[in-house]
Amino acid sequence: MAVKTLTYGTLTCQQAEGLAAPHCFTTRLGGVSRGHLQSLNIGIHRGDDWENVLKNYEILGNLLGFDPKNAVLSTQTHSDIVRVAGLPEAGAGLYAPELSPCDGLITNTPGLALVVFTADCTPILLWDEKTGAVGAVHAGWRGTAARIGEKAVQAMAKAFGSNPRDIHAAIGPNIGACCFETDEDVPAAMRAALGGEAEPFIRSAGSKYYVDLKGINARILKEAGVGQVEVSSLCTHCDETLFWSHRRTGSLRGSQGAAIVAGEVER
Repeated sequence: MAVKTLTYGTLTCQQAEGLAAPHCFTTRLGGVSRGHLQSLNIGIHRGDDWENVLKNYEILGNLLGFDPKNAVLSTQTHSDIVRVAGLPEAGAGLYAPELSPCDGLITNTPGLALVVFTADCTPILLWDEKTGAVGAVHAGWRGTAARIGEKAVQAMAKAFGSNPRDIHAAIGPNIGACCFETDEDVPAAMRAALGGEAEPFIRSAGSKYYVDLKGINARILKEAGVGQVEVSSLCTHCDETLFWSHRRTGSLRGSQGAAIVAGEVER
């Protein structure tokens, strides 16, 4: 199983073979935004024309089969908070106020689309093959160290009765170990979260370090009992054609992200 890059007309995205729920990790290609936001900006606080943002969500909805009025967005704060979304939350962020601050969303409501946005942080999508429940997680390095991926799996078990072995996870494009240069605080946080298991994902380079956030999140998900974890090989910092990167351009950027739609499960 792999996370593959696919093109639909002008839209380029990544999808995981093991996730049967409609989903994708978006790139910057395929939308209508202009200038430094060109073109599939899904960030709602990037200074984009609101009509362009809504059109971009319409394009994404057409690809995945959801109505943007059923999308759920939250205020992301690099936390480890996971919230359950249902019909009352439909449209949050686009047609109603964003959900209260959180960096993880889960639902088992058919037709509801969970969306997180990124520009170097790690997007994680979850799908339970037995219950049809799904999750979307924004894992910055602080959220990674707080094991937000594991907390999303635990929240699905508590809310929907999900067995972690039935959950398929996909980790999307982020700033890779090739480019994520840090000071000592990031490795220290990862060691606190994983102990010695963090060492294969940390490389020292003089007074600096390079940290593999995809690898660490995959390890955390496997420790949480997730049955299958697929990982994108793409780096948001390396590929300026496909991705915005906060580290590369600062706040002058749009946002790509990840979306997944809950569906009915045949029994």
